[in-house]
Amino acid sequence: MSVYDTLRKLNLGENAVATLTYCEGTSVFVHNETDVETAIAETAVVESFCDLIATPRLQVQDQWGNNVLEQFRDNGFLDEYERNHTFAEFLNETTRDNFYDLDLIEHSTEKYDYKRGFCTLTATVEVPVDNLMKVAPFLNGWKVAINTDLGQLILTH
Repeated sequence: MSVYDTLRKLNLGENAVATLTYCEGTSVFVHNETDVETAIAETAVVESFCDLIATPRLQVQDQWGNNVLEQFRDNGFLDEYERNHTFAEFLNETTRDNFYDLDLIEHSTEKYDYKRGFCTLTATVEVPVDNLMKVAPFLNGWKVAINTDLGQLILTH
C-alpha cells in the first residue's frame, strides 16, 4: 500500500500536517574538518530535499512553519535563477554552496577517533496533508510522520 493510499484511509482533519524526513550518512575524515562537505557530496540528502521543495504547488515549510522557498527568496538566493526549467538543479547547487547560511538541513558527526567518523545529514520539512495529497510528490526515501488520535504514525516509502 502506498503512502498516499494510507493517508486517504486515515481520514485526517483538514489541518493535519505531515512531517517529512530524509536522513543519510557516510564515513568521513574528521581531522581535516571536511566531514559535512563530504556528507553533502556523498549522500543524496541535498538533492532529495531540493527535488521536494522544487515540486510545483507543494507548500513546504521548515519545522518552525516558515515557507522554505520564501527563505531562499528572502535571503536573495533565487535572484540569479533564469527560469530555464532547471529549478531543482539550481536549488541543489545553491543549497550546496550556501549550506551553512540556509541552515535548512541538520548535520551531526560521530567521531570514532582523531581521524575518522560518520556524518549524518537530515532534512526535515512539514507539509499540510491535504496539499501533500493533491500534489503527490515523489517521496522515495522520505519518512512521513503523521500525528493521529492514537499516536504518531510513521510511513516509509
